Amino acid sequence: MSALPIPSTESQAHSQQLCALIEQRIVESGGWISFAEFMHMALYTPGLGYYSGGAQKFGQAGDFVTAPEISPLFAQTIARQYAQLEATQMLTSSQFNILELGAGTGKLSADLLLELQQLNQLPKQYFILEVSDHLRQVQQETLQKKLSQDIFQSVVWLDKLPESFTGLMLANEVLDAIPVHLVYKNNNVLYERGVTFGSDFTWQDKALDNKEIAQEAHGYCLPDQYLTEFCPAAAGLVNSLASSLEQGAILMLDYGFSAREYYHPQRNQGTLMCHYQHYAHSNPLINIGLQDITAHVNFTQIAHAGEARGISLAGYTTQARFLMNCGILDIMSQHSPDSPQFMQLAAAAQKLLSPAEMGDLFKVIAFTKNIDVPMLGFSNGDKSHTL
Repeated sequence: MSALPIPSTESQAHSQQLCALIEQRIVESGGWISFAEFMHMALYTPGLGYYSGGAQKFGQAGDFVTAPEISPLFAQTIARQYAQLEATQMLTSSQFNILELGAGTGKLSADLLLELQQLNQLPKQYFILEVSDHLRQVQQETLQKKLSQDIFQSVVWLDKLPESFTGLMLANEVLDAIPVHLVYKNNNVLYERGVTFGSDFTWQDKALDNKEIAQEAHGYCLPDQYLTEFCPAAAGLVNSLASSLEQGAILMLDYGFSAREYYHPQRNQGTLMCHYQHYAHSNPLINIGLQDITAHVNFTQIAHAGEARGISLAGYTTQARFLMNCGILDIMSQHSPDSPQFMQLAAAAQKLLSPAEMGDLFKVIAFTKNIDVPMLGFSNGDKSHTL
């Protein structure tokens, strides 16, 4: 951990404010809180949590780089998936909208709208559901710079999901930031790993009393001395999206595995990961409020949650295969191979598609409701059978 950059004095003071609130919460809870509660406070406490504070998070000057930050290619490719759905005869462009969850800097939103303008398939409205006031402000600044006033006025920020929505619901790297519960199996007993406080935050296990998580954990027959994550809140989000969706599709992109891979016996330390100034490490109990905390996604759980709420699994595949199916190479071919722009696109495509980069680790899952047309992004290489 000594290799991590040292936070500035200002950042440390910011972190200490958040730590004091978490300490207070631990005292109020009898000396122990679940890791899910700790993670939620570390990421989302208003004004102090990682996603709610003012520090730059995305891009080279932040803590990590997301696919939309790498190149407009990502959004341009997703635009073709939206265009295919919007063009289906069952839907009309006057009512087919986009709802993006957790829009980061707003770059995906902006690039997507610019590409749909080129395709002459702009949505009537582009909704952004954003819980962070700080990121909402960043998104507004990004979109105002990149979009014409007419298109910018079609963007609407929401505080909660609409009761009824028709169109495409889009979530890029949202699921991995949902707080997880840590479960440890030892001597054939399941424990929940939580956080306590002495002179510093420390781990403490107690018998698992969450029946829903216990039932799921028993179903996977975890080996002994095995630490992993469970995320009932992710299923809850899918349930909420399914209830809101009247007609259209839900498209989610994130890093993760099927349950068979997620709970593989050799993955005995789980997938919890922190990102701080482009350093990845596994200790969430330091730099609190200053670093991202994530866990990989159990896509089998996501698929089951959607189908249980009556929406149809439309496909599951790698990011590389999805982007290829949606025409990323065709978009690149519009530029001369000798041009500097093509070279930039080729370097970006390498990061998005290569198995050694984002191509295989990142997956794409989609659901549809009241649509009977196969989605373009899963036309080849659908791996739904592995869930």
